[in-house]
Amino acid sequence: MRRLPLLALAAVLTAGAADAGPYHAPRTANGAPDLQGVWTNASLTFLERPPIFKGLIATPQEEAMMIAGFKKRAGTLLDAKVDPNLPAPPVVKAAPQADILEMDLRLARIDGQPRSSWIVEPADGQVPYNEAGKAAARAADQSSYDGPETRPLSERCLTAVGSPEGPPMLNTGFNANYQVFQTKDYVAIEVEMNHDVRIIRLGDTLHIPGNIRPWLGDSIGHWEGETLVVETTNLEPRSNVESRGANLVFSPQAKITERFTRTGPDEILYEFGVDDPTYLTRPWRAQMAMRAAKGPIYEYACHEGNYSLANALQGARYEETHPVAAAPPAAPAAAPSPKAGAGRP
Repeated sequence: MRRLPLLALAAVLTAGAADAGPYHAPRTANGAPDLQGVWTNASLTFLERPPIFKGLIATPQEEAMMIAGFKKRAGTLLDAKVDPNLPAPPVVKAAPQADILEMDLRLARIDGQPRSSWIVEPADGQVPYNEAGKAAARAADQSSYDGPETRPLSERCLTAVGSPEGPPMLNTGFNANYQVFQTKDYVAIEVEMNHDVRIIRLGDTLHIPGNIRPWLGDSIGHWEGETLVVETTNLEPRSNVESRGANLVFSPQAKITERFTRTGPDEILYEFGVDDPTYLTRPWRAQMAMRAAKGPIYEYACHEGNYSLANALQGARYEETHPVAAAPPAAPAAAPSPKAGAGRP
């Protein structure tokens, strides 16, 4: 048997890898790329770039600073969960900790590189608002607590904390899981947080009438080779999207275009762009990695009736009709007595 020289063997293997080309997803029964499964976008990367980063690709030192800062803010309970070398926090028997913060304490990787922001255009990693957009974002951050219709949307269970349902679908600190279902005519994305389901109509070219504005907008999609392309319009202006302190606001003219491409057996490249001539100086574009998750998706029991809200409003009405008398001012503290011998010559 003739043996190939080592260099020749390496050339054959390299050629074979090149011939393999890009990843091709398995197909559904209808022949479409199969995006089905449970996926997560949990990571320390968020929409806009924090000031500690100099560019889109983070250095190891920048990522270490980001992780350390997040752990410091999250507290010792989170530290104990992610670092087994730290002592466990004390357990309060009367009220044991029942929640788990499902956070991936790393920056997301795309093409193996740690990303400092989802936004890739513009280069500074910031939403390019014009003055009208900045004013709308500031207004969206000013919730009023005077009545049920003006309290925060996430508190009222209309949208989720951190806006994982989107569009665009952004990561949050917990429940950052999605399950995708496909048929010939629809793609459905079940979002664990708030238990919403996005329905994407395939093959439809017309959006619903402009006076109908669902909380998640109106999404229609089509396939371009390996990629599911989704266009969303009819966005509800009150449904601002939150991402770690940044408020995304949309005018009635806004359009969001999403692209879902399965780049491997355990990853989807999720790309999205926003075009809004009313609020933006230019369109912007972002990329996000969605990784395969073990699952299952659990029920997120955000209470639609919101008994806490009813109790809060009832308590406020009681306070209005039963004013509490102001407490008398506290007496001034007595001056400390001088020590023995103090002030003597």
